[in-house]
Amino acid sequence: MTSPRSKPYPDSAGDPAAARALGSFFGRRKGHKLRSHQADLIAELLPRLALDISAASPAAIATLFDPPVAGVRLEIGFGGGEHLIAEALAFPDLGFIGCEPYVNGMAKILAQIEANQIGNIRLFAGDAAELLAWVPPRSLKRIDLIHPDPWPKRRHWKRRFVQNATVGAMARVLEPNGEFRFVCDIDDYSAWTLAHLLRSPDFEWLAERADDWRQPWPNYTMTRYGRKAEREGRKAAYLRFRRYAE
Repeated sequence: MTSPRSKPYPDSAGDPAAARALGSFFGRRKGHKLRSHQADLIAELLPRLALDISAASPAAIATLFDPPVAGVRLEIGFGGGEHLIAEALAFPDLGFIGCEPYVNGMAKILAQIEANQIGNIRLFAGDAAELLAWVPPRSLKRIDLIHPDPWPKRRHWKRRFVQNATVGAMARVLEPNGEFRFVCDIDDYSAWTLAHLLRSPDFEWLAERADDWRQPWPNYTMTRYGRKAEREGRKAAYLRFRRYAE
């Protein structure tokens, strides 16, 4: 019998316990009605790939993958999954964890995992902060946060993912010299993120020249949202931070 937390996307409208089961995250959880095959993937494939953080975290996170991988990376809020899929295909020796509370995004990536027969992705349908608390220390090679919801109104800034507490949580789970990478086309949120990471004693900003943050890093896979931002004239910042070795 599975725990409530391991059940993907409970209908929380009339069930407070179900709502708590996926954490206190913000943002949309469901959009367009799922097609029949998408619903089947959510019901049948997702449980095989989903992390159950109600269980004890493994001593070595690489063992979540079969066969065990050489290292593990995390993408928070993968949207339609374009970047995560491309990275998983490009680095088959690595394991990837994708975190996404939006059910339609999860359905899209499941379809791509099935179509490409990808075996090195695991998924979490909930709050990234809870996932970070579960992940063993010094176990991730990289964390990507690409075009997150900027929560532009001042009264909503507390809902932004990048906060002092989450910067500390990322520092705990990243390997020494591991990286946090951030992409955003909203100048205010980019500045917010840069300020939070620069004042952290655990990270250094890797930019040495303007193009290091104005241009994508090599082999970056542009997302659907990133292309839309470009069409609408918004320039993204591409920020890379390295976890100090202790």
